[in-house]
Amino acid sequence: MDTLTDRQQAILGFVTAHVAREGMPPTLAEIAREFGFRQARSAQAHLQALEAKGALVLLAGKSRGIRLTNPPAPPGGLALPVLGAVAAGQPIGDAEFEGQLLLDRALFFPRPDYLLRVRGDSMRDDGIFDGDLIAVHRTPEATDNQIVVARLDGELTVKRLRRRRDRITLLPRNPDHAPIEVPAGAVFAIEGVYCGLVRRG
Repeated sequence: MDTLTDRQQAILGFVTAHVAREGMPPTLAEIAREFGFRQARSAQAHLQALEAKGALVLLAGKSRGIRLTNPPAPPGGLALPVLGAVAAGQPIGDAEFEGQLLLDRALFFPRPDYLLRVRGDSMRDDGIFDGDLIAVHRTPEATDNQIVVARLDGELTVKRLRRRRDRITLLPRNPDHAPIEVPAGAVFAIEGVYCGLVRRG
């Protein structure tokens, strides 16, 4: 990372501390208020300079669209990227980065690699509801009846896995939704297994 000016170091420190304290980056308005800038675009200019020096990445179109290159993680904690969204209903398109959360490592088993935001209610009987963040351990392997994040013909979904000798079925946990039979010849892969969830008020 290139050398930062004193002001850039101060802004990076503020963003880092905000992420450590709140679990999410500050808005441009919060940065402007902290440093006495009259307009949010002044904060944006400093963030762009920090991005050019490799200290962070800016995500267009998001109110808290700052991703730290080296996010803080407290002792025993995890800094997990939040991706959104995965369908608990029908499969949806590739998830996009939404930010990061700092969470207690002890909340999950096995150790998760990322969080996915759930859309839909097909897993409600397993206690997974629309808007929940599910923790996912990245692995291509899963056992029968595990909750998995699966990719079917390029689309992601969260379901229970049922393996039989001649077929694979993705099972919802809501009688209003039909099982998804994986057709012969379909492009299918397990992206990871469920290892807990975060429900934010």
